[in-house]
Amino acid sequence: MNYLHHRPLAVAVALCVTALAPLGAAAQSATTDLDRVEVTGTRIKRAEVEGQVPVQTLNRADIERTGLTSIGEVLQQLTGSGSALNAKFNSSGNFGFPPDGSGVGAGSAQVDLRHLGAKRVLVLVDGIRWVNESSASGVGSATDLNTIPLAIVERIEVLEDGASSLYGSDAIAGVVNIITRRDFDGGQVTMNYGQYGKGDGTQKGVDLAWGKSGDRYSLFLGASWTKQDPVYAKDREQSRFPIPGTGLAFGSGGIPQGRFAFVDPNTGAEQDIVPNTGVSSPRYDGSAGCNRTDDYHCFTSADRFNFAEYNMVLTPSERKGLFGQFRFDITDNVQWYVKALGNRRESTNQAGPEPLFFGPDGATGNPLADNIVVSALNPYNPFGFDLVSSGNMSLIGRRPVEGGARVFEQQVDTTYFATGLVGNFQAADRSWYWDVNGMYSKNKAEQTNYGSYNIYNVNMALGDPAVCAATPGCVPLNIFGGAGSITPDMLRWIQPVVRDRSQNELSLFTANLSSDLFTLPAGPVSFATGLEHRKYKGSYQPDPLTVIGHYNGVPSQPTSGSYDVNEAYLELSVPIFADSALGKKLDLSLAGRYSDYSTFGGEFTPKYGLRWQVTDDFVLRTTYAEGFRAPSIGELYGSAARADLQLFDPCSVGLGGTPPRGSAANCASLGVPTGFQQANSQISVTTGGNRELEPERSRSFSAGFVWSPWFGNDASWSERFDVEVTFYRHNIDGAIQAINAQTQLDLCVDTLDPIYCDGITRASTGAVSSFNNRLTNLGSIKTDGWDVDLFWTLPQSSIGQFKLGWKNTFVGRYEATGAAGQRQPQKPGVEVADSSIPEWTSNASIGWTLDNWSANWTVRHISELTEDCGDAVAFPVCSNQAAGTNTLSATTFHDMQVGYKIDWMKGLQLTAGLNNVFDKDPPICLSCSLNGYDASTYDIPRGRYWYLRADLRF
Repeated sequence: MNYLHHRPLAVAVALCVTALAPLGAAAQSATTDLDRVEVTGTRIKRAEVEGQVPVQTLNRADIERTGLTSIGEVLQQLTGSGSALNAKFNSSGNFGFPPDGSGVGAGSAQVDLRHLGAKRVLVLVDGIRWVNESSASGVGSATDLNTIPLAIVERIEVLEDGASSLYGSDAIAGVVNIITRRDFDGGQVTMNYGQYGKGDGTQKGVDLAWGKSGDRYSLFLGASWTKQDPVYAKDREQSRFPIPGTGLAFGSGGIPQGRFAFVDPNTGAEQDIVPNTGVSSPRYDGSAGCNRTDDYHCFTSADRFNFAEYNMVLTPSERKGLFGQFRFDITDNVQWYVKALGNRRESTNQAGPEPLFFGPDGATGNPLADNIVVSALNPYNPFGFDLVSSGNMSLIGRRPVEGGARVFEQQVDTTYFATGLVGNFQAADRSWYWDVNGMYSKNKAEQTNYGSYNIYNVNMALGDPAVCAATPGCVPLNIFGGAGSITPDMLRWIQPVVRDRSQNELSLFTANLSSDLFTLPAGPVSFATGLEHRKYKGSYQPDPLTVIGHYNGVPSQPTSGSYDVNEAYLELSVPIFADSALGKKLDLSLAGRYSDYSTFGGEFTPKYGLRWQVTDDFVLRTTYAEGFRAPSIGELYGSAARADLQLFDPCSVGLGGTPPRGSAANCASLGVPTGFQQANSQISVTTGGNRELEPERSRSFSAGFVWSPWFGNDASWSERFDVEVTFYRHNIDGAIQAINAQTQLDLCVDTLDPIYCDGITRASTGAVSSFNNRLTNLGSIKTDGWDVDLFWTLPQSSIGQFKLGWKNTFVGRYEATGAAGQRQPQKPGVEVADSSIPEWTSNASIGWTLDNWSANWTVRHISELTEDCGDAVAFPVCSNQAAGTNTLSATTFHDMQVGYKIDWMKGLQLTAGLNNVFDKDPPICLSCSLNGYDASTYDIPRGRYWYLRADLRF
């Protein structure tokens, strides 16, 4: 290992030893110093809460005003948040496996800051890391915030700045620090009930809290239960079809009647036919040799299957949590604490009945399906000859609706235990603050899948009936007779129950020390230092049927891995001047952390900051930080898996008959015949981890000011007025990701460059038959923008008191490039891959209080976005057909809340609220995978939601 990697550790340890040296000679003091606190963004205990970096704090009142019951959903409404998973993503069975090995995260709620991804946000609870999620389909690299009951939260502090030097890996985009409730005397019962205007999506819950404190102890206990009912896609006009405004055009070619594309060996005619089951009369079509007058008709878009009506717009879940925290003052200066949590989430996703695709145009990536032979001897085969993949048969698409919808049920259990000592003492004429902490946490998930198929058994049931007859349980399968032709006996042979499991574990030990080193003319030089050890373990175990390759759905292999890290950090706060002609005060902050990973070695990350108090009411501040994110277990050890992605082949004739976008010469050189039309809009893309991955490295810069003008404080027109402006910039090098699959496919056709075409193969029909898209350290991500926030508290008057807040984020740049310099499609003002980067997001609120009454009105605004129409360009729903783009118009949601407090016991607070007051629909998204809108950015269609809450304290 490089000596330079280790040298910072020696420096850090030496500084720690120097700082600790006075302890041996110091006398203990009984003096208790409670004036200093630690806030997110610094480890130094200080009296001033406002530091060098912008920290946004959400207290319980802020959280309750949203009417939401999930921490993730609350944080996703911040203007600086990007696209992240939530309950509006009906993900299982549709999105496949992401290349980072994390699984689909079904039922979880995450937070993304600055559009850099949830895995680049570090989540802390009381200043200590929280365990990453396990999705039951992979080993997650982000935190599921649904594992933390909202009822136990005192406040949430959000740092939207790089902080690896203070907190280590993952803190590239920022830090979310969830502070739990601690000092609480008495009891509290909170009940809530809500429902969407259409009478569905009912949400109800009960939270219990009880606390007691004495001279030397405090105890807090909390319990939470929340249940969310589903909203089905069929009950919303916008989500009833795969893409709004296109009818069945983008429905599936895997249909209940069965679709059969082959060359008749007796006549040489090409056929693409469907049984007339359910059709009043035969249809005739002379194109491509398809001319039927029998019991079949030629396949058209009118035959496609509408899978959308089986989906969910809002997925159901039930969450139960218990939390306890006990603190005991061993002496006046030493406190022992213990904390424990248990949380269970039960959630469900649902997708349309699983299709069976056979043949090269099915592009499933499963050899048992792509290379199948349907025997002429099968008693239900009406054609009298074998149907041979890559021979005379190119596609069979049969959707066994007899087996019902695909249902994915998750059970996710989180356990957490932490204990430690916190104290302070007097030595060398100064106060010293210290803490030691130990923590263990586990997130364990199980997913049960109903409605999928055993493709090996399907193969046998379609093959030689003699082989089937010799196999116990095998029943010949009828895929030719249309819907209803698959009997219960046939289903018992081909339809298993699939069970997958995964878990993440985190154990850690930390020790921290903070004090003043010495005094300069401008004030004391303060420091914080500490050591940390962490151990990560993760595993994913798919169903044995999946492991041996017999599962018809998305295949995957087991994943297992572990690593540990040792770290040391030092932070300094150095006063440069105070009360001078240049201003009230100028402080310099310096921080550095050395991390030694068992997987790749050492990493040193520094941070520098300046805070200039120009006047009593004006502060300038700036920071520069270097950071890193270590590859996660899924990214390192994730085995081969598959994602079935909605991709448009540039060599394909469009669904509306539009010519291929790609060059005819280039398509021909790739083996694509003239007139080729993509049969299956979902292309299977193989993904997997990479043990050679290096850490991502980042550079972050911020600069801004806080202005609280004297004329706006305690004035006739204003009790307090504040303006906060921050410029931010993040650069990430060696970002761990796979090139966007659509971008890779487009570049392959446009350039024929092996960089893009290697890993993409095509069948003899021209269809993409395999697509290898693996993780690597790609090029870079660069983003910058501005936060502009205004806060105004008006004086109390006879009509009450008003408070106004207006928060804005403007994204100026977002550029993502691959290793070879290829630009990824993400940029400001663009919607792509179920995520968006609005150029402007804004939240404005006005609050009012008068005696026991309170009210609040909130406005949430998302600026206009643009997306590629893809094959939907042929339909009027594409707003600019000439340019091939669709505009997602600027959208504004309004929320209101009214409350009244009754002076009974310690107080009974009654609250009624209405979110999305004007029932605003989200803009139609043509490129989004499900439900016709971007679930990570907007409220659901027809999303007016009312709720009631009662909060009794006793």
